[in-house]
Amino acid sequence: MYKFCFILSVVAAMGFAACNSRFTPKATGYPAIELPNKNYLSNAVIDLPYSFDIPSYAVVDKKIANGGVNQQQKGWMNLQFPTLNATLYISYNAVQKDKLEVLVRDAYNFANNHSNKASFIEDSVFENPNGLKGVFFHLGGDVASPYQFFITDSSRHFLRGALYFDTTPNADSLAPVTDFLYQDLKQLVNSFHWKS
Repeated sequence: MYKFCFILSVVAAMGFAACNSRFTPKATGYPAIELPNKNYLSNAVIDLPYSFDIPSYAVVDKKIANGGVNQQQKGWMNLQFPTLNATLYISYNAVQKDKLEVLVRDAYNFANNHSNKASFIEDSVFENPNGLKGVFFHLGGDVASPYQFFITDSSRHFLRGALYFDTTPNADSLAPVTDFLYQDLKQLVNSFHWKS
């Protein structure tokens, strides 16, 4: 009985001591992200039917295989941002007769495929300094691809790009990186031109 009373008194003393301790809540936050300095390389894309400025911290990957077909021959490439854990997937299509509408519709469908997770989808038409036209898509919320675009000369060439993060989408924690890469995508679109 003495042993039981001793254990009960020790547990009670610990309980009372725990109640009197100060509790300090931990602040909610996200880790700081170090973003690289902006510096662009002109005409860094070679052996493809198009060119644009790329950031110095991006890596061009033209070794793309899809279904066993070498997509580099078709003009496909990936622009990887290894320090930011993101990739811009770029696909190219030569416009065949009366097929431009199909390519444009596919680009809209790819953007709308994220509608179940997106809080909004904004599309804006643009024309770059070289006279090329396209549409830029901004997808809000916890989506895998916050930015997509296509650019075309409306007669021979069509290029589509989609930015994806290699992590679970969380719009709040990815916001600094998303805003940072948005500027790079704008530079890409404004400097974009066809080589032929």
